[in-house]
Amino acid sequence: MRVSFRTLLTASGVLLASAALAVPAGADPGPDTQLTLSVARGEGGAPAVREVTLTCDPSGGSHPDADAACQELAATDGDLDALATQDSHTMCTMIWDPVTVTATGARHGRPVEYQHTFASSCVQEGAGAVFRF
Repeated sequence: MRVSFRTLLTASGVLLASAALAVPAGADPGPDTQLTLSVARGEGGAPAVREVTLTCDPSGGSHPDADAACQELAATDGDLDALATQDSHTMCTMIWDPVTVTATGARHGRPVEYQHTFASSCVQEGAGAVFRF
């Protein structure tokens, strides 16, 4: 079956126009990032002792430093592991008192399910603003 260039061009235009109509004009798509961050004592499975929300573009939620946290997420393209394992040069005691941080939600329309265990709350807070809550 032969399809002319004009037919393809017309079909493409119709598809683009219908896609544009799917989102109402002036509709707010909502924040680019919506995360619920929690921390629990131990290596997982324990109930959360703290929980905050973080939204980006625009920055907000109950996170105490949403602006800095969103900047860190943008700098690593949302790679929470890169943030959690960065060398923070924070001086912490070498006492094993683990805390587990979880992040759930969405970033750029993709689901986020993340968990990381830090050696202590000092190490957690030294990992950057995203984890400092």
